[in-house]
Amino acid sequence: MRQLWRFGLEQAKSCIFAVVIFSALAITQFIEISFIHRYDFILIICLLTQLLMLTSKLETWDELKVICVFHLIGLALEIYKVHMGSWSYPEEAMSKVFGVPLYSGFMYASVASYLCQAWRRMDVQLMKWPPTWTVAILSAAIYFNFFTHHYIYDFRWIFKAATILLFFQTIVYFKVNQRTYKMPVVLSFALIGFFIWIAENIATFFGAWQYPGQSETWEIVHFSKISSWLLLVIVSFLIVAMLKHIKGKDNGNYV
Repeated sequence: MRQLWRFGLEQAKSCIFAVVIFSALAITQFIEISFIHRYDFILIICLLTQLLMLTSKLETWDELKVICVFHLIGLALEIYKVHMGSWSYPEEAMSKVFGVPLYSGFMYASVASYLCQAWRRMDVQLMKWPPTWTVAILSAAIYFNFFTHHYIYDFRWIFKAATILLFFQTIVYFKVNQRTYKMPVVLSFALIGFFIWIAENIATFFGAWQYPGQSETWEIVHFSKISSWLLLVIVSFLIVAMLKHIKGKDNGNYV
């Protein structure tokens, strides 16, 4: 129980960025702010949180670089998906770009922030990591499938099968109170994707964005979205892992 508590505590510390975003969504849902649009206010909170985490050394410069990459990747996906009618941001804001508030990129960045912080806090190591070029191709293919499936065949199940085959032997090792544990990396993908789906339900309840079926009244996000988040988690994990792997080789250490 002590180890489980410690594990939960380290996970909670790694989720600071996400907790701030959800708290801002919840507070602004029930407390009206007259002098500024809600989405703009959340963006300011996200920027201040990012600055505070960096200056307090809760986040490193290298982690900030990774988070910025995810902000851009997420924002590009958001703009496209809103244009295609997959979901919407119905409220007004000064910081909207093509119908998407800029704070939305921080929701993707919070996933990267969690991965980076958990990696550092629990000294994550990967064993039997496949060739980096195969990981890069799979990550790019999964990401672009989010765009192309509106026009051509949806390859998501093929990519899931490819992920299992590619990472079948890959094991993730992590430490809790100096005791080392391990699990298949594919299982970690599934667990993170499931918890993000739970977070998505909380976010839509507080009006972070709206799916078409939620325009009249809130309803639980369809279970099929777990599949989408699973793929996004895979992309996020692989990008962070590749960067860690490359940095580890440069420093003479292997991730």
